[in-house]
Amino acid sequence: MDEALFEKTYAAYGPALYRFCLVQMGNPSDAEDVLQEVFCKRLYRAPRFHAPAQERRWLFQVAANQCRDEWKRRCRRDVPLDAALPAPEVADTGLWEQVAALPEKQRAVIHLHYGEGYSVEEIAGILGITASAVKMRMKRGREALRKEWEAER
Repeated sequence: MDEALFEKTYAAYGPALYRFCLVQMGNPSDAEDVLQEVFCKRLYRAPRFHAPAQERRWLFQVAANQCRDEWKRRCRRDVPLDAALPAPEVADTGLWEQVAALPEKQRAVIHLHYGEGYSVEEIAGILGITASAVKMRMKRGREALRKEWEAER
């Protein structure tokens, strides 16, 4: 991949991937680390893409896997997760802060659907799960958000 094509790819997909990683990881430095890994994989290991949508989907799939792998590494540490992570600095609205507080499985599907506009079937492909699992995670995530919102009122 030449430098100009790489810069074009980063400009096209970098901001959306960064937002996704930020919601998943909960802080900017971890999101930047994951994003760097995603674009390294794009540079050195990506297949040929026949359409921009195919490339975008592949990048989100890699980002989701990188975020999941990073969370697994954190859970293996002896330090409690709450003590190891700073408070989430997610977005400029309270809703996305609440989304960031959801469990990883719900957080990922909610962000991919509402934040990035993916369909249930596309999310299933990105995360490697069934469409019914995506629907259930979205249902549970929306219920959790609704309960949180009602508790604040």
